[in-house]
Amino acid sequence: MATEQQRKQSANSNPKYKEFESLLNEDFKERKVKEGEIIKAVVTEITPKFIIADAKLKMEAMIPIEEFKNDDELKNLKVGSTVDVYLERIESFKGEIVISREKAKRMVAWKKMEKVFETQEEVTGYITGKVKGGYVCTVDGLPTFMPSSQIDVRPLKKIDHLMNVPIKVIATRIDRKRGNLCTSRRAVLEKSKNAEISEALKNLNEGDIVEDARVKATTQWGIFLDINGIDALLHVSDLSYGRVKQPSDMVSIGQKLKVKITKIDKTTNRVSASIKALTEDPYENLSKKFKIGEIYEGTCTKLVDYGVFVKLEENVEGLIHVSELSWQNRNVQPSKVLSPSQKIKVKIINIDKEAKRISLSYKETLDNPWNKVNDSLGKKVKVKIKNITDKALFCELDSGLVGMLHYKEISFDEKQDNLNNFKKNDIIEVKIIELKDEKIRFSKRALDKDPLDWFKDNNKKVGDIITTRVHEVMKTGVKVSIDNEKKLIVSIKKGDLAKTSADARPEVFSPGNALDAKLTELDIEKRKIKLSVKAAQIDEEKSLVAKFGAGATKSGATLKGIFEKALGRKKDNKKKEK
Repeated sequence: MATEQQRKQSANSNPKYKEFESLLNEDFKERKVKEGEIIKAVVTEITPKFIIADAKLKMEAMIPIEEFKNDDELKNLKVGSTVDVYLERIESFKGEIVISREKAKRMVAWKKMEKVFETQEEVTGYITGKVKGGYVCTVDGLPTFMPSSQIDVRPLKKIDHLMNVPIKVIATRIDRKRGNLCTSRRAVLEKSKNAEISEALKNLNEGDIVEDARVKATTQWGIFLDINGIDALLHVSDLSYGRVKQPSDMVSIGQKLKVKITKIDKTTNRVSASIKALTEDPYENLSKKFKIGEIYEGTCTKLVDYGVFVKLEENVEGLIHVSELSWQNRNVQPSKVLSPSQKIKVKIINIDKEAKRISLSYKETLDNPWNKVNDSLGKKVKVKIKNITDKALFCELDSGLVGMLHYKEISFDEKQDNLNNFKKNDIIEVKIIELKDEKIRFSKRALDKDPLDWFKDNNKKVGDIITTRVHEVMKTGVKVSIDNEKKLIVSIKKGDLAKTSADARPEVFSPGNALDAKLTELDIEKRKIKLSVKAAQIDEEKSLVAKFGAGATKSGATLKGIFEKALGRKKDNKKKEK
């Protein structure tokens, strides 16, 4: 069976075919017909499956009838009708002409949408389906994407009333290469609304007073008004010179208000209104009514984390900062000091006329307990334990001020376990030892005599030999008592118990044993004491050597011989005495 290539080669060898091809090419040149363009075609025959059309090319072409089914023109289509078609191929591999009505319509639609995108012209579209993130909007047979946010100026739960009905849209994004085309109904609605607002704003000016501004909605930050079809914002700060808790507490939906237009932004069509602009500014003559440093009566209106707002007169409020609420606590919770609607006396500490702010103090109207504490510095006082932590007791004075008693200040032994001897609400005696930056430090041990004073009382210094008694035997050494009351206990490490390791074993000692130890370190301020039996023995040895064995040592005598010689002299002296 001959191939296509073989058939072409056979045809090319035919002189008649060459002549026909030459004439046909010449005809194409005159027509200037190119693939990828839209051309005119005349319907020559209508069949159940195809529309046969003559595009004045080498032969007639067939168009699938499905390309007309979605178009009303099929109803009016008849033999002799002229239609626009897209020329895909002048000659396919079968030698046929390939044209498309659907692609012609799509190309026309793309060109139209490109122009519409440039001019932002409104076109008619139909929402034909729903997809992820939005809807399919068909414009002139061309499917476009409409995001859910672009279907209306406000979110819609249902869009059944918009399905398959003509709507006006604007092209918002177009990318022909990728086939991306986005449309928006919302832009059309906003454009129309803005035009209406712009027309209405021609009759509205800044400074105008509107008698019937209708309340549309309320929020925490203000009220939305309808002024002759124009949306306006009445900010919470423009409701009153006084503090407003909630705008919804002052107005209701549908209520008509008298307002003054304070600002009109014609570029954004935003209108601002004010109620307080209709009244006199109470802060203008504030300095005549209120003086800094004077005390006035007011009513607590609002408690917040950072302080308390106090109403001094109608539309005039001041703030008591948390630091000005209490002498005892600079960061006290306002609710623990004051309550809403409570009448109190306050002192004005600052007036900022421009910012319309008044700073108040509540504690300045009360007695300052710090004055009394200053007088008690270094004195014994009774305090109540308010709180216990892992390192300190927090105690309250009669004045309400709270100070700290660190565990090291409970007793001279500085044991953290001493905190376990106390419980909340206990009344104890302490001494105020420090006042700094409004912080109080207590000491309980300062009421007792310092055991380390024993060294001063007995004129003991580093290098002295002290006779001690074993108080406790441990694996790491022993604890010895220096004074008779056993209030001054010092640890001696294992390595300092004796000169030789054999004698330095703690187990050879018992409580009550007398030990002569050398005072090697004494720092009363840092409470550091170090004793050494070993050092005492070395000093004693040196003393004996110096007294009895200087000459013997030079001749090679041992320390044992020196001790024996010394003992022998003592025996001879005793015999002579007898």
